[in-house]
Amino acid sequence: MHKILMTAVVCALTAAAQQVPGIPRDAAGKPDFTGVWAGPGFTHKVGPNDTDSPTVTRFDRKKMSPFKPGGLEFMARPITGQRLTDDPTSLCLPNGLSRQILSPYPQQFIAAPGKLIILYEYMHFFRVIPTDGRAHDKNVELTWMGDSVGKWDGDTLVIDTVGLKEWMFDATHSQDGEGSRWHSDDLHMVERLRFTDPTTVTYQMTVDDPKIFTAPWTQDFGMKLHPTWKLLEFVCEENNRCDGGICTEADVQKGK
Repeated sequence: MHKILMTAVVCALTAAAQQVPGIPRDAAGKPDFTGVWAGPGFTHKVGPNDTDSPTVTRFDRKKMSPFKPGGLEFMARPITGQRLTDDPTSLCLPNGLSRQILSPYPQQFIAAPGKLIILYEYMHFFRVIPTDGRAHDKNVELTWMGDSVGKWDGDTLVIDTVGLKEWMFDATHSQDGEGSRWHSDDLHMVERLRFTDPTTVTYQMTVDDPKIFTAPWTQDFGMKLHPTWKLLEFVCEENNRCDGGICTEADVQKGK
């Protein structure tokens, strides 16, 4: 009896020690991520004017697991000069996960009972993520944003995503000499979000793509809350005179 009681006391003290003081919580006592955030696609240097610097954020090759035979060739694709092949988003096709998370645009979190809603300024995409621990739908269709379900691990929100179509990992654009980087339709992604102070959240992403890598791998990012920010309109095709970025002489004259 004494051993059981001591174990319970130690567990309770450990849980209390892991809680970050002063963070917002909902009526059920869970951390409340509601607000507009500068996510992983920012260099976090918040100053007096409530600014962060957007940056091109990519996965670090040093963090990746070893490649399966043919995995590197599958992921890193040579630049062809065809934008639909090299970077579909440049033609206003969706960013998709995981690239959407790494985009240098604000994202708004709205916590509701049993779910988290994420609104992305870039491409005006959204996610509605149940946080009640439910399993994935057994009949998930492949989409750009996949099927996401969430659960709580203490004060950490764990988001599990499957059902992603083969699409771009991140915004490489051959900047690292590897061409454009793609994940497969077997990608299984896990995000773990946890407050470290009332305006800072750690954002850990674990990538499991068995068609490319020998094992899952993880990279850590962060988010900063910006109370003065709001999402702006984003329209990809606004003033898009040239089909696929290819302008005729008439298009050029029209734009003058």
